[in-house]
Amino acid sequence: MYFNIDYREVHYCKILLDEIFGREAFLNEIIWAYDYGGRSKNRWPAKHDNILFYAKEPWEHIFNIDEIERIPYMAPSLVGAEKASIGKLPTDVWWHTIVPTNSREKTGYPTQKPLGILRRIIHASSRPGDLVLDFFAGSGTTGVAAFELGRRFILVDNNPQAIEVMKRRFATIPSIEWISVTSGDGQAV
Repeated sequence: MYFNIDYREVHYCKILLDEIFGREAFLNEIIWAYDYGGRSKNRWPAKHDNILFYAKEPWEHIFNIDEIERIPYMAPSLVGAEKASIGKLPTDVWWHTIVPTNSREKTGYPTQKPLGILRRIIHASSRPGDLVLDFFAGSGTTGVAAFELGRRFILVDNNPQAIEVMKRRFATIPSIEWISVTSGDGQAV
């Protein structure tokens, strides 16, 4: 499980997730760092999100090291041509821009995640044909990445704006099945 949250809440969420899944299920905290947007003039600017990485069975989780996109070495001459041509595995700090306002990837959803981040997660922690689940799907980026990488997916969200964004985003894929559930107050979710 990858749990994305901002710096203001991550510490509270970590304690809660440890209580639910057990501390041994926590594998790592990934810092998604970016350098985009305004800068505060009275404190260090917050330019990162936190991604907490948990596994139900930490000793048997999937980690496809050979499927993860490599990053270039900063000093390739120090590691040799062969190693430099392959690149190195990213660390637990991922430098990846947010989705810029003028990007073709932009859906208009306020908390949209970049496709590159979700591709890395799905490549690393699932196999082709596996089922990927996102309970807070927002703009549907998890589904787009899963579809591109040959995974099945279930996206869940109760925000009508999110559902509309996802419907537009998946409009060209006829195999998508939309299921609407009615809540206790009669509203479609």
